[in-house]
Amino acid sequence: MGALYGYYSAGDDRDAVRAVLRAEVHDDGAALAPDYDQLVVEGVDPVLELLPAEVLITGRAPEDVQTDPRRGALVGMAGDGGVVAVSLTDTFRDALAAFDPRLLEDVAVGWARTSRTPAVPGASRAELDPRALGVFLEDLAALAGRARSTGRRLYCWICP
Repeated sequence: MGALYGYYSAGDDRDAVRAVLRAEVHDDGAALAPDYDQLVVEGVDPVLELLPAEVLITGRAPEDVQTDPRRGALVGMAGDGGVVAVSLTDTFRDALAAFDPRLLEDVAVGWARTSRTPAVPGASRAELDPRALGVFLEDLAALAGRARSTGRRLYCWICP
């Protein structure tokens, strides 16, 4: 099993850290933060693999996305780094929440074409599945919408 990524919403960085500290790591490797709205996936790293989607959805230049201080910023960890939490940008949350869901499939196709690393477990570069990426984006957009409507921010816990 590869690394797990749990995209979740929290009120602020301190709340995001509490989620990680309260996380439970199970035999199957899943880290679950109770009471937090989350989406757990395998193989979609918020820093390495999500950049093309964030660029396509926000319309920002890759350099602007990469230099945003909230993008991938470490906000906390549990134990010796068995689970870490990083922040996503508010710009991405807002753009994703407002994005036309009918266009997410097109974003997934563009993401699959521009991605340098497989964002689907077990896939080679040539096998990136835009449909799987589209489902992930739909779920992430729903999470972003709920987060924005309640004034929460987006984060990702990572369990290697």
